[in-house]
Amino acid sequence: MYAVFRETTYRPDTPIVETHQFREFQDAHAMRHGYEGTVVADIGGGRYLTVTLWETAKDMDDAREALGPVVQRLLDPLMVAASRLLGTGRVVLNDIR
Repeated sequence: MYAVFRETTYRPDTPIVETHQFREFQDAHAMRHGYEGTVVADIGGGRYLTVTLWETAKDMDDAREALGPVVQRLLDPLMVAASRLLGTGRVVLNDIR
């Protein structure tokens, strides 16, 4: 399993997860081959940390390439700062139930 860690920042007055753009993006995300799930944490001030899990590194890389235009169309216009990729890597422990 592989993970992508990302920080995004949106306007703090509108929770991003309540927008139709976020739901549409999440649906496209979840349809990708190898998708294992996402955890999004609201850390305040419009900032969110996201961990997305993929079955293989290829699934992770293919999704990043395929979903780039979807992110540009749906989420980029809502961001107040550029999305920041914190890192990617092989998951060495997963005890989420």
